[in-house]
Amino acid sequence: MYATPTDASTVMLLRPCRAEGVKDIEVLMVLRNRKSRFVPGYHVYPGGILDPEDYEPGVERFCRGIDRDRASAILPDMSRPEKALGAWVAGIRESFEEVGMLIARMRDGSPVTIRTEEERRRFCGYRRALNRGEMKFSEMLEKEDLVLPVDRLHYFSHWITPEPLPLRYDVRFFVAAAPADQAVIHDGVELTEHLWLRPSAALEEYEKGRIGMVLPQIMTLVDISRFRTVEEAVTAAERRHVPAILTKIRRIGDADVEVMPDGTAYERRPPVYSWPKKG
Repeated sequence: MYATPTDASTVMLLRPCRAEGVKDIEVLMVLRNRKSRFVPGYHVYPGGILDPEDYEPGVERFCRGIDRDRASAILPDMSRPEKALGAWVAGIRESFEEVGMLIARMRDGSPVTIRTEEERRRFCGYRRALNRGEMKFSEMLEKEDLVLPVDRLHYFSHWITPEPLPLRYDVRFFVAAAPADQAVIHDGVELTEHLWLRPSAALEEYEKGRIGMVLPQIMTLVDISRFRTVEEAVTAAERRHVPAILTKIRRIGDADVEVMPDGTAYERRPPVYSWPKKG
């Protein structure tokens, strides 16, 4: 029997390119710790598995823009319908826990800023407590009187880890504009580095062997590289049909090759996931 995929969310945080005279977007890429169980030493987007608190009864009191029914309609193939809204909540929570970017608003509608020394100290304290399991995300939201504009996360892609692997994830990819007045600070534990890269530049770095990525990151970067503004990417995501992509691992010659549902084989892009250790 193959392992059942665990529901997870990941967020492609986008911002306008900072290079002078260049009209393009940049996406945040983070480097996973080389001691991680899953894709160690590879560049991914911020994200992680859904926690029960992400979809617990009452979580919708914090959510704005998408309710449980709408979330279930957008994600009809979620493992359980009541978990659908949790995909958005998990994406926001994980982005904050991993890189310190909080997609949230005050109840009066103003965006959350983390720019003053006092704000940085306060929210860094929340991150530490969340990552240590000493606080729930909802407790932080209540304490700061915050709501989550979940409609700022736009469903973009859906990838399922291939079946032979012992660690499998059913991952929903979202795109979102990176919050203004907030700086990226990777957690230093799960993630040891971060980069803002133009999608085309990230793909070039991969092709030259300078950074490692797995197929879902590569293919979503190819998709997102068509856009020159964050607004274009968001608009395209709102209109996008998102099929589930379950690749297969096949042995071709003496190599493991990842094969797309349409039969496209990526012989130059070996699947790098987490295989059982031998011996």
